[in-house]
Amino acid sequence: MAPRANWRGFLTLGELSCSVGLFTAASTSDRMSFHIINRRTGNRVHRQMVDSDTDKEVDRDDIVKGYEIAGGEYVILTPDEIKAAVPDSDKTLELETFITCVDVNTLYLDRPYYLAPTDDAAADVFDLIRQGLKARNVAALARTVLFRRLRTLLIRPHDDGLIASTLNYEYEVRTPDEIFAPIRDLKIEGEMLDLAQHIIDTKRGHFDPTKFDDRYETALQELVKAKIEGRKPPKKSKPEESNVTSLMEALRLSAGAGKSKAKAKATSKPKVKTAKAAKTSSRKSGTTERKAS
Repeated sequence: MAPRANWRGFLTLGELSCSVGLFTAASTSDRMSFHIINRRTGNRVHRQMVDSDTDKEVDRDDIVKGYEIAGGEYVILTPDEIKAAVPDSDKTLELETFITCVDVNTLYLDRPYYLAPTDDAAADVFDLIRQGLKARNVAALARTVLFRRLRTLLIRPHDDGLIASTLNYEYEVRTPDEIFAPIRDLKIEGEMLDLAQHIIDTKRGHFDPTKFDDRYETALQELVKAKIEGRKPPKKSKPEESNVTSLMEALRLSAGAGKSKAKAKATSKPKVKTAKAAKTSSRKSGTTERKAS
């Protein structure tokens, strides 16, 4: 079954245009999900909309949205009013500005989508735009109405297609000052900084998403499997207690662990017999055979 596009429209660059679709690139649908169950009956429980004062269930047709302007006082908005306020969609992703990817603060990245042509006729123009972006090593900014909101997307080449990431608005990204302001500005230097850098160097690696381990998901799957098979779920191992009392001691122990691992790796190479060792071994073997006879 072919994947279904979340949005269909046109990708344009000047007079170039091709039909494209946005496809979900990241999804949580494969995670384990649970239903709410009545423990006594074993039946599923359904949520109901209840009036906060009368405790009576509210009919679906009587439910509207409201913006609170004071305690318990709301401005009521009907579905038709909200629909009329949504910008008109022309179903067009027009590449307006081209930037280098390093210029994008990752705080503004929201959700990624695959952007691909929706028919064979669009393939040539689509690939021309993709190769142009790749050759110039740039990404493009485009805007369109997506899911009833005007959104800005960052479009960049990826393999044989394009990745379109929706961007957060400036007002949606919190300023870091309120979080980082209380942090004390300490001057770290000398042995402490050297040890910290050494630990980082011993743990260098490459970005590999296949190595990411979702321990919570794995634990849930094992728990469900144990319940189905009628056995007790595995017990969690307790973390080892540490007697480290100072930052410097922790750094030295961590650096020592890194060194010992590197040393163990270096000394774990298989031993190769030299010609002299082989002769000695052969003589011993011959002596043993004569004694035995």
